[in-house]
Amino acid sequence: MDSSRPDEPVPASAGTVDPAAAQAAPAAAAPRRIVLPIHYLWVIGAAIVAVLALQFLGPVLTPFLIGAIFAYLGTPIVDALERRGVSRTLGTIVTVLLFGVAILALMIVLVPLVRAEFGLAAKKLPELFARGIAHASPWVEQNLGLSLAIDLATVKEFIAENADSAKELSMRVLGGLKTGGLLLISVIVNIALIPVVMFYLLRDWHMIWGRVFGLVPHRWRGKTRQIVVEIDGVLAEFLRGQGMVMVSLALYYVIGLSIAGLQFSLPIGILTGLLVFIPYVGFGLGFVLGMLAALLQWNGLPGFLAILSVYGVGQILENYVLLPWLIGDRIGLHPLAVIFALLAFGALFGFAGVLMALPVSAALLVGMRHVRAAYRASPLFDEERAHVDDDEP
Repeated sequence: MDSSRPDEPVPASAGTVDPAAAQAAPAAAAPRRIVLPIHYLWVIGAAIVAVLALQFLGPVLTPFLIGAIFAYLGTPIVDALERRGVSRTLGTIVTVLLFGVAILALMIVLVPLVRAEFGLAAKKLPELFARGIAHASPWVEQNLGLSLAIDLATVKEFIAENADSAKELSMRVLGGLKTGGLLLISVIVNIALIPVVMFYLLRDWHMIWGRVFGLVPHRWRGKTRQIVVEIDGVLAEFLRGQGMVMVSLALYYVIGLSIAGLQFSLPIGILTGLLVFIPYVGFGLGFVLGMLAALLQWNGLPGFLAILSVYGVGQILENYVLLPWLIGDRIGLHPLAVIFALLAFGALFGFAGVLMALPVSAALLVGMRHVRAAYRASPLFDEERAHVDDDEP
């Protein structure tokens, strides 16, 4: 046997076989298993289970999805603390407490001010109604020949009576054992579940990811890891940029509305800044809140023009300065795509679908990029290259 070919099999008549040579000889390759279409039923089944879970278990999944979103946002903080020598459990506790304190501080600031604004609205509503009738009466009488005569005291009494009735009805509903009690317990349990889910996901993030990734078929793992990294990059870039946009606009609206003299500039400015996370819709809701507050506070036109100018400049600042600068074309997630995803997933799966809209949009964006790259590399797109390849010997 030629010594230059160590992988040559030893014939049976060669007598005694050297154990070292036998150990060095590679084992016979196992036959490759053929993947049949039926084997993909595992993937199809997992997708069907996920869709059915969102469809029928949306209210149950909501606190888990919110906790998962908070855990995703808090993972960089826990990883940074872990690199500094802090245990992952302690870093997770610190991160959960930081998120809880931030949300609690926001609620402490916003809730009393929003309640005060609604109280002021309830008090001024009869006066505003009477003022509107006084302005509309001449036009109605001149053009329609009708006389509007409404007693302001009667309107106030009617509103007060209905407000008391609505309060009694709400207290009766909330006090019911099968309605209000169970609803209150459900809300408390869901709110308490969010930090618990966030804690365990943060602490066991790498273990959970390792187990999920271990279920991916071996030949898909390279591409799957690449796609997951790209989705994570898109989400991180979008959330980081959007967070900076929200904080910048919240500061702008608080300062701008304060300069305009609006009484509730702090809660309205913060709410408007936070609501811009929903493109266009958030700005519209903030604008309505600002104009409603101006209607309750002022009688003349200058106040409304000041509020209108603040929101107009804010829209220009958001669309032409902050979004291109802080987010720009690095992501490619168009605002209309975000709106469509929020509406579509909300209509299909309720509030749980709204929470899933952004991650799924990022995944679809990355998937479309890979499909586009595969299409541009195919002979269908570049026929000349295909003809050159066919002509080569």
